[in-house]
Amino acid sequence: MPSFCFVRCCAGGLLGAALFVSAGRLGAAPPAEKAEDAPRPKRVAPELPPRPASLLDAQAEPIDLASALQLAGVKNAEIMLARERVVEAVALRQLAAAQILPSLNVGTNFDSHTGPLQRSVGIIQKENREALYVGLGANAIGAGTVNIPGVVWAGNISEGIYARLITRQVVREREFGSAAVRNDVLLRVADGYMELLRAEGRRAIAAQTREEAREVARITAKFATFGQGRDADANRAATELETRDADVLQAEGDVLTASARLAQLLDLDPSPRLQATDGWVVPAPLVPDPIPLPELIAIALMQRPELGERRAAIQETLLALDAAKVLPFSPNVIVGYSAGTFGGGSNIASDGTFGQQARFDSFAPRTDFDAVAYWTARNLGVGNLALVRLAQSNVRANNFREIEVLDRVRAEVATAYARTHTRFAQIETGERAVQTGAKAFQGDLVRTKNQQGLPIEVLDSLRLLGRSRYAYLDAIINYNRAQFELYVALGQPPAKYLARPVPADLVPPPAVASPAPAAK
Repeated sequence: MPSFCFVRCCAGGLLGAALFVSAGRLGAAPPAEKAEDAPRPKRVAPELPPRPASLLDAQAEPIDLASALQLAGVKNAEIMLARERVVEAVALRQLAAAQILPSLNVGTNFDSHTGPLQRSVGIIQKENREALYVGLGANAIGAGTVNIPGVVWAGNISEGIYARLITRQVVREREFGSAAVRNDVLLRVADGYMELLRAEGRRAIAAQTREEAREVARITAKFATFGQGRDADANRAATELETRDADVLQAEGDVLTASARLAQLLDLDPSPRLQATDGWVVPAPLVPDPIPLPELIAIALMQRPELGERRAAIQETLLALDAAKVLPFSPNVIVGYSAGTFGGGSNIASDGTFGQQARFDSFAPRTDFDAVAYWTARNLGVGNLALVRLAQSNVRANNFREIEVLDRVRAEVATAYARTHTRFAQIETGERAVQTGAKAFQGDLVRTKNQQGLPIEVLDSLRLLGRSRYAYLDAIINYNRAQFELYVALGQPPAKYLARPVPADLVPPPAVASPAPAAK
């Protein structure tokens, strides 16, 4: 005979005892006929409907909350994507830092010209010439420098400096964003596990209530068989039993649904059913009660990764604003150095007579060093002004986003704090409701067996008891969910922020014992 137990506990220890209702103790043989009563015609007792086949397979994969959270941190796609965004930002930061290093070019070029050329003085001269360069750099032609230096550094000085500072803030922003995604996913995993636990608990309650309804249906059917009860009561009890069978099937469907949703969060195959290993549904206080709400909000403001992400974004936009303001005054610099072997010749260089074959010799080492610096006013300065205004707008927008996140964080902490207290109070009322409902059901069942009450009374008590059990289970699950929500709303702070002494102003002073009366 299945049973379902609840234990309510708080940070100080257990608070209440387990409730256990066994349908096996509720049954009893119908009262024997009195000797003085005249025998009544015996009717055939209606058969009770068979128990419907279960929707759940016998095989299930056990899982607990710790394993679910660990699997989410390893296999959840959202967490993996957030981590890859951090890796991408780190690579961008390394790329920005590498801009301080020059580039290295090694190559060669061959140039051959045949035909007329115009000299600087305007003279047209037919010339056949050839040139070859090998070494650091490339594209060395004629009397000019090596057009592609071997070692070259080119860029705007302020852009290089600020790019490195900005990418550092981008990395911090991505890291905080990854932590926020992780907290959100782990909260959803905890909720998914709680829903699986709720579904299994409701299934156990439905099964227990169904067995109790079967016992009631059996008793009323026997009374109707011996003429000591009405057929309408037996039919009413049979209908109640059919309803309880439907509740069991619905609860089993909810178990399968909760298992599939949890498997989706954990990136697991949903084919095998997940089964929670917790044998008891108990309150799990994560945040100590004595910490007042203002202090919890202060902890959240320091620990929430969303706020850290917004602060990093503000720093990023402030650096972009400074870079836009400095850009017109920052020089663009090109520094190049080349070293290689260069040689060639022409028909003119041979003997000065046109038509002779060009020489291809005179190879010798060659070095070139070039340094260029220039300042740019983009689009006559209008482009620079637009960049400054764009950066200022981004700063203001990120400030507003920070205020938005700040308001959301404070509201989440306050809401979760209120839910924990409300739902903890519901646990106590739910426990009392289950206790009184169990007593009422037991009393009505005994009265019905002794033909002192009507079956409709015991059916009403059974329904009230079932509802109180569901409400008690929901109160505990909702309390645990509120605790997880509050813990995540605090940014999952270190234990040292929570393991703190109770403030003295929250502890009532000890009662002063009244002095004993003086002996006469």
